Amino acid sequence: MLIVSRVQSSMAVRSSVLLYWFHVFCTGVFADVWKVTVEPDMQALVSSCVVLPCSFKYPVKEQPSDRIRAIWHMKDNWDDIIFHKDSTKVKDSFRGRTNLIGSLGALNCSLEIDEVKNHDNGPYCFRVELETSKTDKYSFVENCVSIKMIEQASKPELQAEQSVQEGEPAVFTCSVRHTCPSHQPTLTWNHTGKVIMSYKDIGHGNWETQSVLTFSPKKEDDHSAVACTVKHYGNVKGEMTVTHRIFVKEQATLSHILIPVISGLGSALLFGLLCFFIAKKRYRSRPGQFTPQGGQNVITRKSQEDTHSTVLFRCEGTEANTQQLLMYSSATNQDKTPPLITL
Repeated sequence: MLIVSRVQSSMAVRSSVLLYWFHVFCTGVFADVWKVTVEPDMQALVSSCVVLPCSFKYPVKEQPSDRIRAIWHMKDNWDDIIFHKDSTKVKDSFRGRTNLIGSLGALNCSLEIDEVKNHDNGPYCFRVELETSKTDKYSFVENCVSIKMIEQASKPELQAEQSVQEGEPAVFTCSVRHTCPSHQPTLTWNHTGKVIMSYKDIGHGNWETQSVLTFSPKKEDDHSAVACTVKHYGNVKGEMTVTHRIFVKEQATLSHILIPVISGLGSALLFGLLCFFIAKKRYRSRPGQFTPQGGQNVITRKSQEDTHSTVLFRCEGTEANTQQLLMYSSATNQDKTPPLITL
């Protein structure tokens, strides 16, 4: 009995080795006809969902979805099935949490895992079975997916100008990346305005949700904070809100232009009047000296610089019995022709 047991054990080992090398051989031979495309390294938020992008092709004629069987299983144990259309074959910890969201007829094998647990790391492999024959089936164990768990979400990104103009449209862009396109996160603002939402695939199993807010700032918005809040699908923890403080430049009006001009003119006028009265007061405080000189009446005033200013005037009679007062001033260094003033 012992000998028989050893022989059976040896045969089992040899069979496993042969199956392994047969699989390696088949992988090389049929690599050009049995293919799958997946993202080998993914990230997922705990308590949310994650979609594993997947596409495949097979060597026979294309079949409709109802003649293709899709299976997702653990790499280390093919019997640990995480998705099967017969839910009774699915592992208990995944039953009701996995869903094939792709169309098998369109060669899309994308899988959604809902309510992600912190131990849903994988790796997970895709297996396709065609109902055309018993041999048309393949497990892509060389192309599996591993998931890195993220316990807390990071806050979204907010882009905007810090200084905005009053009355002119200001644009604020808030975006967040995620791995669950079947349940897009929502973005909300604490300020009213026009909001445009967009969703796009940015590759490698990542998607982006973006919200653009446009509004015209008022004077009351100066030094206020514009906030964007993200709500992920599921009971996700982490920073959900990002804020951006803005400074509003006041819009130029007619009063903004007139007030400085009037203020400047008023200051100049006041300064001019002040100078005029000071000069007039100083002039009156120095009385002139009246002396007759050769038939002329002369007034002489001495300045602070010890120079003399002389005013000469002469009365002359005319045929029209009018008088002319001839006045001129002379200084030490300069003589001017006296103007004639008729009285």
